Formats: sequence, C-alpha cells, structure tokens
Amino acid sequence: MFTGLVEAVGELVERKATSGGIRLRVASRLADEVSPGDSLAVNGVCLTVILAEKGELYADVGPETVRVTTLGTIAQGSSVNLERPLRADSRLGGHFVQGHVDAIGHIEDLRDEADFHWLTVGFPSRLAPFLVHKGSIAVDGISLTVAGLGVDRFDVQVVPYTMTHTNLARAELRDRVNLEVDVVGKYVVRAAELAGLTLTAVRPGEVTH
Repeated sequence: MFTGLVEAVGELVERKATSGGIRLRVASRLADEVSPGDSLAVNGVCLTVILAEKGELYADVGPETVRVTTLGTIAQGSSVNLERPLRADSRLGGHFVQGHVDAIGHIEDLRDEADFHWLTVGFPSRLAPFLVHKGSIAVDGISLTVAGLGVDRFDVQVVPYTMTHTNLARAELRDRVNLEVDVVGKYVVRAAELAGLTLTAVRPGEVTH
C-alpha cells in the first residue's frame, strides 16, 4: 500500500527484455534504502526489488504488467516516480494507492496559472464511474485531486512543489501515464452493479467543475 506521495525521481538506465517480460534498472538515491524483496512503486506500478547496489535498483516486470502499464514502452533516460510502501506508524498523506494500474491515460493539455499548473488527462470512458469531482486519482503514482471531470477526461491542478519533485517536470503533450482510481470507488461501483443500479455519466468530452 502506498500514498501517492513521491519520495524520489529516478532515472531509467536500462530496460532489458526477459522471457515474456522486462527488467528495469533505475538509478536513484533510494537504492541505498531498499533491499531485495522490498516493494517499490515505479510510476505508480507496484514492483518487487530484485537487486539494489551502487546507486541502482533492479525490478522485473511481468507480461501482464507490461501490457496494462506504460513500463513496457518507457524510454531509456526517462524520469520515474518512486515511492516505498506506507509504514503502519507513518502519517497518511495523499490517499490509499495500491500500485495496481487501472488504465493508461494521455496528457491532452498542459497550461499554467500563475505558479500553478493544470493538466488535462484523457482516459478510457470505462473508468468514468470510478471518478468523482474532488476525488482522488493517482497519475504515474502521484496522488492528485480531480478538479474537473468529464466522461473521458479530467483536470488536475498541480502545485509547484509536486511539479518540480516528480516526473511531471518533464511532462509533454500526448505522454502516456498510468492511472489508478481510488480503491473505495471500485467497491462502490461493484456494489451498485450487484444491486442492479444503472450508472450515468456526463456527455463525452464535457468537463464539469
């Protein structure tokens, strides 16, 4: 379990094909603070550290994770968000993030407002029932608040600290990002489905504030 508060930004040094999957080699200061077997969120994806030495850490990514996240196509030299799991005795900032990606989104717009930044992220419409205005969403493992919501896109406002201390500092239009919806929403929607309730949504493309 994670919080969506990024601890460090690492650099993808190598992405190497393995039998059915890939192995990531990431340079980060966290390499000295993790051990083989530890969980680590990499761009919002929960992975297991298999080796950590000399300022670098290694993690294997299975075929299913390659298919449903951006880790299979991320370029060498890319910045990646890193977070260790939440400790039971820690303060809980952000929100509960499992590291289980629900879909891949795309950055559709980047704009500034004074020192702050707005992102518009497009997502598969099947995720719409799980998103609520002012609710939480993890974007590449970053806990953010939905400030505007449509059936296939949402807006988030990013504070300067988050912008400069995550991979969003290098974000560009059309970048692919890992999305994880709030786990509470998943259970609510599932309960509604089992109860036979019909879920409604706003018109495609409409963003409500």
